[in-house]
This record gives sequence, structure tokens and C-alpha cells, in this order.
Amino acid sequence: RRFPTVELRAESLNGAAHAAVPPDGAVLGALLRQLRLRDRHLFLQQRDGCARSSRCCAHCLPTAAGELWPLLAFRSSGLIYACLPLVEGSLEPRPPLLTVAGLSQGLALLLGIMDYVSPSGKSEAELSAKIGQLRNLLIQACPLGTPLNTNIRSLSSSFEDIQEMPVDKDQPAWRSCTYKGKPQVNVCIAEKVKCMQYDQSDVLDTWQVYGAVNCKCDIEGSAPNVTLSLSLPSNAPPLQDIVLHHCVTSVDPAMLMSTSAEPLHDSVYNGPYKFPFIPPSDSFNLCYYTSQVPVPPILGCYQLVEEGSQIKITVNLKLHESIKNSFEYCEARIPFFNRGPIAQLEYKVSYGQLDLSREKSLLVWVIGQKFPKSLEVSLTGTLSFGTAGKEHPTDYVCTGNTAYVKLYFRIPDFTLTGCYVDQHCVQIFVPGKPKITASRELISSDYYIWNSKAPAPMVYKLSLD
Repeated sequence: RRFPTVELRAESLNGAAHAAVPPDGAVLGALLRQLRLRDRHLFLQQRDGCARSSRCCAHCLPTAAGELWPLLAFRSSGLIYACLPLVEGSLEPRPPLLTVAGLSQGLALLLGIMDYVSPSGKSEAELSAKIGQLRNLLIQACPLGTPLNTNIRSLSSSFEDIQEMPVDKDQPAWRSCTYKGKPQVNVCIAEKVKCMQYDQSDVLDTWQVYGAVNCKCDIEGSAPNVTLSLSLPSNAPPLQDIVLHHCVTSVDPAMLMSTSAEPLHDSVYNGPYKFPFIPPSDSFNLCYYTSQVPVPPILGCYQLVEEGSQIKITVNLKLHESIKNSFEYCEARIPFFNRGPIAQLEYKVSYGQLDLSREKSLLVWVIGQKFPKSLEVSLTGTLSFGTAGKEHPTDYVCTGNTAYVKLYFRIPDFTLTGCYVDQHCVQIFVPGKPKITASRELISSDYYIWNSKAPAPMVYKLSLD
């Protein structure tokens, strides 16, 4: 299968170094020679020279138009699997293989194809049938040349719904199959919050919010039009760094120019955030965004002090009053690196439950699904350690008293930015009344509270004159 869009990108990226892909027959002949399945008795420097690693499946394929590199190719159970990944950069000088992102995508796709058509235990007729279905499946797995789903086996159940060519000339390439049934739209806004807290006067705490709007639109028609709007509370900070899915048909350019790299000012785009689009057949992320929220959801302070053979810890956590106090889960994990197993533990928690891991190197403070009415919880404890063994965790950053608490939580039906989808503002231009389901969630991601009694990795440090 050839993708003209990918070949055009390769030509524009590589310029004079670009080698056009020859016809299929010429590629097959050169590939058979490269894999020593043809002209084995001849010595070919490109193939048989000492500089060639026989264990590498990334080949340089000589053709009349030039060299095709890197061509992934390998043999398995009597079949040859091959693809030519796009190198998104200059070919002169040739970049290291590990820097070519398309290699891992191409290899994953080939392995998915191999898993699907693997002939072990299959008859010749069954193998031929699977290979015949493969072209249709690739339209769904890799519609425009970029692998979207490398698990080809998972697509096999629906191959009859996949069209070889769109019936309607207006049907976009990314809408690989049509839906039959009652129209319904599911939208989920998932926000992740990253945080670094130090509780030190000369170091700034940092936090970032990243959001993704996931959609699944089961709508009849070859090219249905949908318009979805994101809404914010009146006093909420604007959405920034918005990245759109290619199915979005039009948008206000000012929306895409709003970036978190610039300080907030009057010209920042404040909405409305409307996205007209023709949805793909499967679930997809309509857009990504960031936002500069004023406070993190949970403020914390961690103190670890070593006194002789023991260490004393104190952890204080406070849920900000603007945050919904309803968690699916909330827990704080306190690892102890380079110290050996915990031999003795005395502790006191104001709320929740404290557990010791099986390896006796991690404290898990399960806060639960709610903070108390005060919105504050605390933990104090005294620990002593045994002799360190190979099975206990080590860390080159967290040495001495440099340590952290990591928070894990999920708050359903809540976003830190306040962003939500108004179900009444979702416009779908199809007959019938579609069912619209909207949800949202806030999830922690790399949420660290560092020991304020020791130096820690710092992002911003104030310069004092």
C-alpha cells in the first residue's frame, strides 16, 4: 500500500536528497536481493560488505532512483513484512536510527500485521483470505499513512464495514466506515495536573494543567457536521496552547494564537470555544489545551529530619476550598530510597489509613474519597531501617534527606479550569434527536511535594539582591 500524502511530505522534507519510490515490482526485486532471496551467489557490497550488520532489520535499499532508507524488512513463517517509514528531517547527513520516530511506529504496525496473518496452523485458503482482507483493514488502521491502531487483530471483526473507497465523494479519508443506528455523541474532558511543591521561601512552587477533549460520535452519514462548544465559568482563566484534531473544519485563528508562553493580558482569547468538525468513525481527541490556574488543588508540606538512627516525618495536606471534595481515590505515597526495609514504625494520622508496602520501603497513606470538614489532614511518624538489600529501591536524585511525597487522586465530574461541555450547545446536523453524554474528570500526574528540610530539584529559584 502506498500513501501519496506521505510521499509528498518526504519530497518536501528531503529536497534534493529525496529518492522517489519506484514501482512495486522494482521495489520487490531490490528487496529480494537485499534479503538474499535472489542473486545469493553474487557479492553485493551494499548487502554483503563488512560494514553491514546482519542482525538489523533496517535496510538501505539501492534502486535506480536512489537509496531508500530506512526500509524495515524481515521474514517470518515464509512471508516478508516490509515498510518504508518517513524520516521527518534531513537525510544528509543520515541521522542515527534511534532518532527516527517512524521506525518504532512502522515496526509496531508490521508486528501487528504479522500477528494477524501469521500462517501457523492455517490452511493456504485461510491465509489467502486474511491477506485479501488486509488492504481494507489498513484503511482503518493507517488511513493517511500514520498508524492509529497497530493491533490489526482487533479490527478484524469489523472489516466488512470498511469501505475500499468512499461511496460519497464528500466523505473524508479519516471517516473509514459508516454508522447505522441511533445517533449518539459521547464527550469526556480529562484534565491532568502536574505539580512541584517545595515549601521554601526562595523556590517557587509550579503547577500545570493539561486538558484533552475526547469524543466518540456514532452518527449516520458519510460526512456529518458536528459543532461542539467548550464553556468556562465567568471568572475562570482562558484556555491556551490549543491543538486541534485535523477533522476540525474551521476555527477562530485568535484561539490558536493564545499561548501560555506569554503573560496573560487583555488580548488573550477568552472564547467562545467552538469546534465544527466531521468526526472520524472511532474515538478521538478533538483538542488539547493548557491553562494557567491560580492554585493547585492540594497544598502540601513535607518535612523529613534524620535524628541518629531514626528519621521523623511530618506531612500536612490541605484541599483548596474551590475544589470539589469528592474523590474516586486519593492517596499519598512516601518512598524511602537507599535505606533498607522499614524495621520499626510509629505513626499518627488525623484522617485516613496508613499502609506499609510488602517490600517495607513505601508508606501508602489512603485518604479515601473525601477530606474532613476542615479540608486538612496530617501524618506524623518515626521510622528506623534495617540493612539495605538489592531488592530495595535506590535513587541517585533522592539521596540523604532529599525525598518526596507523591499524590495520586482522581475527581470525577470536575475540572480544575472549570471547563465543561454544555449538552444543549452541541449541534448535530442529522435527522433525529441524538443522545448526548458529557463527562469530565481531574487526574493527578507527577504531583510531588518535596522535603522542605533538604535540597530538591528546582525549576524556579528567586534571585535575591
